[in-house]
Amino acid sequence: MIVTIVNVFVLQEHVEAFIAATLDNHLGSVQEDGNLRFDILQHRDDPTVFTLYEAYESDEAAAKHKETSHYLKWRDTVAPWMAKARVGTPHRVIAPAEASQWR
Repeated sequence: MIVTIVNVFVLQEHVEAFIAATLDNHLGSVQEDGNLRFDILQHRDDPTVFTLYEAYESDEAAAKHKETSHYLKWRDTVAPWMAKARVGTPHRVIAPAEASQWR
């Protein structure tokens, strides 16, 4: 399993549009084979900062996500709304270790 935590910094004037576009990406992502979670988090103290928590069963499933039409649309749509480049950090999952424990 692999989890990628993506930190996104959005320009204030684009926060609501970013949320809408990211919800569309979420809806497609959670239907992908190999997706375990796709959470969208907005920081409480700074509403222009978001964290995406993406969990996939394998590196291959995570890589396939970046080839989907919903991801490519999201990537291209939100790019001009960024205050700075987003940063995705992959993590190795320690627990829960079994995919069945994710749902």
